[in-house]
Amino acid sequence: MLVTQIKPEKEILERISGKNVFVFVCPGCREVYFPQEKVEEFIQSLPADRVRSANLDYLCNREFVKEYIQGYFSEIERADAVLVFSCGVGTQVVSSLLENKIVYTGCDTLYLDGFQGLTVQNFNCDQCGECYLNHTGGICPVTHCAKGLINGPCGGAKDGKCEVNPDADCAWILIYKRLKKLGKLHLLKEILPARNHHKIITESLARKKL
Repeated sequence: MLVTQIKPEKEILERISGKNVFVFVCPGCREVYFPQEKVEEFIQSLPADRVRSANLDYLCNREFVKEYIQGYFSEIERADAVLVFSCGVGTQVVSSLLENKIVYTGCDTLYLDGFQGLTVQNFNCDQCGECYLNHTGGICPVTHCAKGLINGPCGGAKDGKCEVNPDADCAWILIYKRLKKLGKLHLLKEILPARNHHKIITESLARKKL
């Protein structure tokens, strides 16, 4: 269970304006905090003829999501992009199942102290407070890269495998291949600032006061 907040609307619109969009909304962690009203208001503000959406709990469960995608397959196929309102795990799962479709996240996930339950998938979210998935094709460079690099590989990969863990694929090679397949290599030109760890802490403290 994670705490999420909607990204600035301008940041989301830069990705989806003028596109036909399919939206997944995952309020599964609402008992902790999910910005349901703000998400609904944002979706309603989009052109109705360009948007289709589905509210589905627990996008973190890959087997569930497979079934969801099959049920909405024709609508997803007609979309130019998929937008996911969930924690970083949900967005990664959807992206992993839609290899030929660009998947964006509409949320940032905030740090939450204490035990957060058991996950049921191979994806993780580091609760950065400033999600990078929109820059990397839905593959998290923080949790998937052993060094947490956010602006490209370290240069130590060999035969596509990680320098730190030779059994794991290099995250940045996977990111490059996915963006190339989607025709989105220009995203790699978007230089990201260093992770703001202070923001993670202060956002968490602010949420506790609510």
